[in-house]
Amino acid sequence: MNIDKILQKYAQGERNFSKFNLLEAEFINLNLSGANFSQADMRQARLGRTNFSQCSFRGTDLSEAILWGTDLTEADFYQAVLREADLSGAKLIKANLEAVNLSKASLCGTNLSHAKLTNAILFEVDLRPTSDQRTDLGKAVLIGADLSYAKLSQALICQANFDGAKLCRANLSTGIWQNDCVTDLRAASFREADLSYADFSGALLLNVDFSGADLTGTNLANADLRGAIMPNGSVHE
Repeated sequence: MNIDKILQKYAQGERNFSKFNLLEAEFINLNLSGANFSQADMRQARLGRTNFSQCSFRGTDLSEAILWGTDLTEADFYQAVLREADLSGAKLIKANLEAVNLSKASLCGTNLSHAKLTNAILFEVDLRPTSDQRTDLGKAVLIGADLSYAKLSQALICQANFDGAKLCRANLSTGIWQNDCVTDLRAASFREADLSYADFSGALLLNVDFSGADLTGTNLANADLRGAIMPNGSVHE
């Protein structure tokens, strides 16, 4: 459907645009909050800085779409495909990203606080900071998610739930940055998670729960582990 026609219908109160062909569509600096784009084809769409809060993208294909700076607060992406999508600086606060495919997507500087990413695929996803803001995964739910090879340096990950998640060779190190930009994982939960060969060097791991986690080859050099529950149940002092 013609983009202008969609905007006209939206202005008239229409909200259902499910299963539409929006391949390479361009919605920039617009307000489309509350619309239904479920199962639409939005591959390679340009959606920057648009308000899509509380929209439905259930089952939608957004592969290689550009969503930088987009407001996706409380949006529903259940089983959507966002492979290689650019979500840098986007707001995904309380968004439903359950079973979403975000392989190789860019989420640099994205706000994912309280987002639900249960069983999501985040293979090689980039969650590093942008020049002006840090990625926020505070209290996000990533139970069973695949974050193998993910880049999480400097992210804010306080109280996030990674129980049963796969973070094989993920980079959660603080790296060479200043102390105020430390990878912050305070009170995060990694119970039964696969953390093999992940890099937590220099990270803030106060009161983290590693119960039953696989720490084979995991780099914990210079990490602050005070109060952390280790895989064998002991508490680090």
